[in-house]
Amino acid sequence: MRLLLVRHGQTSSNVAGALDTATPGADLTELGREQADAIVPAFAGERVDAIYTSTLVRTQQTAAPLAADRLDLTVRAGLREVGAGDVEMRTDEDAMRIYFLTLLSWAGGDLEVGMPGAEMGHEALGRFDAVVDEIWAEAEASGRTDQTVAVFSHGAILRLWACLRCANLAPDYLGDRHLSNTGVIVVEGSRGVDGAVLGG
Repeated sequence: MRLLLVRHGQTSSNVAGALDTATPGADLTELGREQADAIVPAFAGERVDAIYTSTLVRTQQTAAPLAADRLDLTVRAGLREVGAGDVEMRTDEDAMRIYFLTLLSWAGGDLEVGMPGAEMGHEALGRFDAVVDEIWAEAEASGRTDQTVAVFSHGAILRLWACLRCANLAPDYLGDRHLSNTGVIVVEGSRGVDGAVLGG
């Protein structure tokens, strides 16, 4: 299977530098809509069989041009951003430090650390795993495990999942890489007995 893990387009919260993680979240900006439109030609060489999005409106708006009239959007809460909890919608350096140090702890394997006022690492990772398991199960049931599925989600959860579930990525991937608006992580492989995939 091939997963195209796509971060949403630009929002007003991105422009403000705000930790906007709660549902429904901000809409795309004009630039964000242009970025969403640009996904269509960028994926022209891909045979996209299904599209999944989070419950935050920005992912659905980003996926809409690719879906057009040929594919439905499957919306799953498990694909939402890592909740910011007590620092939701803050823009200050202290809030950013709390959020990203917690993410780095998770990436280093300490999944029992909690985001203040929000979820623990194993909860965030587990909910995303559950959606990937659903995608894999749907493909197996159809007899087509060679599908390409576009998953529209959010920067922190995508990098966290990739660094902990892709066999060829080191834990420091999350800290060393920024995923820009409509940036894509391509993952190819199969679900293993430990939940890992073959490569990202």
